[in-house]
Amino acid sequence: MERRIAIKVDVDTKRGYLEGVPQMLDVLKKHAVKAAFFFSLGPDNSGKAIRRIFRKGFLTKMLRTKAPSTYGLKTIMYGTLLPAPQIVAPHPEVLLRAKKEGHLCGVHCWDHVYWQDKLEKLSEEKIREHLQKACALFTSIMGEKPRFCGAPGWQVTPLSLGVQEEFGFDFCSDVRGYRPFYPRMGGRDFATLQIPGTLLTMDELLGTQGITDENIVDYWLAKCDKDFNVWTIHAEMEGLSKLFLLDSFLAKAKEKGFTFVNLDEGKNVPDISRCEVFRGYLPGRAGTLARQGDAIR
Repeated sequence: MERRIAIKVDVDTKRGYLEGVPQMLDVLKKHAVKAAFFFSLGPDNSGKAIRRIFRKGFLTKMLRTKAPSTYGLKTIMYGTLLPAPQIVAPHPEVLLRAKKEGHLCGVHCWDHVYWQDKLEKLSEEKIREHLQKACALFTSIMGEKPRFCGAPGWQVTPLSLGVQEEFGFDFCSDVRGYRPFYPRMGGRDFATLQIPGTLLTMDELLGTQGITDENIVDYWLAKCDKDFNVWTIHAEMEGLSKLFLLDSFLAKAKEKGFTFVNLDEGKNVPDISRCEVFRGYLPGRAGTLARQGDAIR
């Protein structure tokens, strides 16, 4: 079995966009590896995430991942003590560089915190408005419509899946799971392929199960046991203070015989099934997220 790894990069904040993405592009170029970047295109309201402090496990996660130093003082005040700055519009050159260097570029969202924290209560119209704003800015900069998107915090509803389908994306990556699939949620079947993340993320792992900077790469590679593995990383972590782990992962994976492929190669996985999407938990994560269920017979 050929062991393949596709890299999904979520870009959530202004600092991650301006500082993390360029550094990640340098490391990816060094190893001749391509990734799929999911860009948050609108305002950085990261400071409003403090509302999650009463969510079980959130404060613990912030402390063990050293969030204040990871994200930076300005970022954790955006949208509260400091105005929320626009992420992409003032500096389109970062997005354009990722495209020029051959990486897949798509939409994460318009406002990351808003989608992640409020999606369950959003109307179809509000979901469509946010996605439309993100797609319109992407198109104006790139000269082409985005081909894919991925929901912040892996938060989806039947309404959001339906709105995404309207945009005609080639695929979405909104779910955590084990294999590309066609989703069913809320009793409705959706036509847009889901290519799920298959590995736990850094913020879910560090400080748990004895996982440290020294052994996390080996842990991830041991878990790359599928024919198509999707490694989700963040511009705010693997692009900044943990950039050395991105470098180490790419080097070790090649040594062990893994092949890096683009995320859209998930469309070519054989025997793609339809699976239920459900709200569930993952170790090391605060709150629920969208997960892939068993194949529907």
